[in-house]
Amino acid sequence: MKRRLAWVCIAFLLLFTFTACSQNKTETIRLAEVTHSIFYAPLYVAMAEGFFEEEGLNVELTTTWGGDKTMTALLSDGADIALVGSETSIYVHAQGSNDPIINFAQLTQTDGTFLVSREKIDSFDWEQLKGSTFLGQRKGGMPQMVGEFVLKQHGIDPRSDLELIQNVDFANIPSAFASGTGDYVQLFEPTASIFEKEGTGHIVASFGAESGSVPYTTFMSKQSFLDDNAETAKKFTAAIYKAQQWVDEKSVEEIAASIAPQFEDTELEIMETVVERYKEQGSFSTDPILEEDEWNNLQDIMDEAGELPGRVDYETLVNTSYAEEVTN
Repeated sequence: MKRRLAWVCIAFLLLFTFTACSQNKTETIRLAEVTHSIFYAPLYVAMAEGFFEEEGLNVELTTTWGGDKTMTALLSDGADIALVGSETSIYVHAQGSNDPIINFAQLTQTDGTFLVSREKIDSFDWEQLKGSTFLGQRKGGMPQMVGEFVLKQHGIDPRSDLELIQNVDFANIPSAFASGTGDYVQLFEPTASIFEKEGTGHIVASFGAESGSVPYTTFMSKQSFLDDNAETAKKFTAAIYKAQQWVDEKSVEEIAASIAPQFEDTELEIMETVVERYKEQGSFSTDPILEEDEWNNLQDIMDEAGELPGRVDYETLVNTSYAEEVTN
């Protein structure tokens, strides 16, 4: 009788252990980011502060360097989720995809680039770009379209008022400017601030401050992935929302310290400067909901740049259900 009772107890303990392990099973998500930048601070905070772990997720992050490469990774099942500009989902839609790319959580809500001049300018005016050589971003990408949009807002025709260079690969733009190409360049952080500290260039304006709210970088997935993994998408969004709130509430110093392991070659002082710039201009979304007016502003910018294949209804490529659920 005692032996039988012992076996029952052991069986119960094994069942309990198996059930507990099953409930606590960690799911791996393959995430492809378009570039690696302090601009994406809330993502790195979610990783550093354990917000993904709290949701039972393990995020494997890969930097794919460019919107086209990021979207290729997503379409070819090399990634489950992509962090990239929302314009890429519109391009895929225009090609008639049977498995549309759906924007489900927003990370940044302004452009993240800055205008950097080669020479120090004490009193900058956009008119000074006329007749200059401008090293822009990749044609058809969100940074370049925003850049052209802002130039036009200031009465500058990027095709006739300056020499526009946009055939340099995304990852090589900083080195091209450093080696002498261009009077002005459009750069992400922390490169812009590093160049300024080194004397390679000088930040004179912010494209994010000039262009207004847009879904500049969002998390997106194939519709099929979301259909099969709705709970996973919700958990991922919940972790991002926790990080967004954390970034909104914490000091510049605390944020920089949290994401520092992601940027081992960047001085903490530079990181703090960059975080402060982005916080001041409201680049970090405080929640993951992509609003319809932002979606429309995005398409206006694409249209102005001549890159919009056709307007796409908000409901067609945007799903805010996970974001709304985790924020309520």
